[in-house]
Amino acid sequence: QALQAFAATGLPHRRVEAWKYTDLRALMPEAAPLAAQPSRAEMAAALAKPAALACADAVTISVVNGAFAGIAGALPKGVSVTPLAQALGDGHADLAFMGQLEIARNDAAIALNTAFMTDGALIRVAAGAAIAAPIVLRMVTDAAAAAATAVRFLVVVEAGASLTLVESQETRGAAHQPNSVVELSVGEGAKVTHLRAAEHDADAIVLATLAADLGAHAQLDSVVLIASGAVVRQQGFIRFGGEGARASLNGGTLIAGEQHADSTLVVDHAEPGGVSRELFRTVADGMATGVFQGKIIVRKEAQKTDGRMASNAVLLGEGSAMNNKPELEIFADDVQCAHGATCGALDDELLFYLMARGLPRKEAEALMIESFVGEALDAVGHEELHEAMTGQIEAWLSKRSTRA
Repeated sequence: QALQAFAATGLPHRRVEAWKYTDLRALMPEAAPLAAQPSRAEMAAALAKPAALACADAVTISVVNGAFAGIAGALPKGVSVTPLAQALGDGHADLAFMGQLEIARNDAAIALNTAFMTDGALIRVAAGAAIAAPIVLRMVTDAAAAAATAVRFLVVVEAGASLTLVESQETRGAAHQPNSVVELSVGEGAKVTHLRAAEHDADAIVLATLAADLGAHAQLDSVVLIASGAVVRQQGFIRFGGEGARASLNGGTLIAGEQHADSTLVVDHAEPGGVSRELFRTVADGMATGVFQGKIIVRKEAQKTDGRMASNAVLLGEGSAMNNKPELEIFADDVQCAHGATCGALDDELLFYLMARGLPRKEAEALMIESFVGEALDAVGHEELHEAMTGQIEAWLSKRSTRA
């Protein structure tokens, strides 16, 4: 069914409103073949390389070239993991949670992932379980020739449980085309912290989706960072399916050269009393192009909703560009909703202030950029993971300082 849905429309293009600024037909002229099943030795070699996001106390679930590669670390009490290929073969009961978000059903990237998903994992967190160790979902595409992968994670968090879920995405060796989907079903009163960062080759074309359904009084805090890849489209589809749910969605993007990065969100308030906050910061240098599309939907039943969205961009190059499209669709009459978007250059007065105190221009700019993007990362409470994500910002700034 997913393949038929995708075949009916093909790759999205600029005439498809949700993909208006990210024309995949133009940006992805050739489709890479699905990655070959890796051997155990190939898996081990790929996982021996440094991860994009890692911490000492984490439990890591790895997928290499689209195939489940095992679990490193002892699973905490209350957490169960089933390889997705096995769950699909067995008709696992939790598959009933897959693909249930109405706001995401017509998305081309998800349809493509569903049609070709080879592996991943089904994760369940028992009711009331407070999982201290982060659960890292490590997705690696490592091959000499360009390859496509379709990886899927389904995470069912029962009532009152809490965990930190980390996506570590890596592509190495060629112009790979990974397409990942992480689905969350967050039960009543449960809390999930979600982080995503990546280390992609300069010519990778990346699709990454987070889809979440929040129960009553559930909470989702998400922070995503883009600092690599040729074309990156990261999507969020968040449904407030229970009264009093809360979500904080933050993102930071650093792009240069001719990179293209797209952050697209749909936040669906379907029940009353929901609170959502979105803050996205983009820095574009050279001829890079940034995109932010954010839509807040407030259904008729969702009275007392409080939704606020902001996208701020700094353009460092004369040829860099930013496309902002915030939207509100409000069908209730007792709500507080707002959106805003800004686009500009670094503050000349602050830059002069820093340089007047002895900082070279590049260092002064780096401090301002790190502060600007770093605000989106403030919600990362885990110290080691925060340092790892900040390290990616610093690495990008270091590369910028060496460019002519």
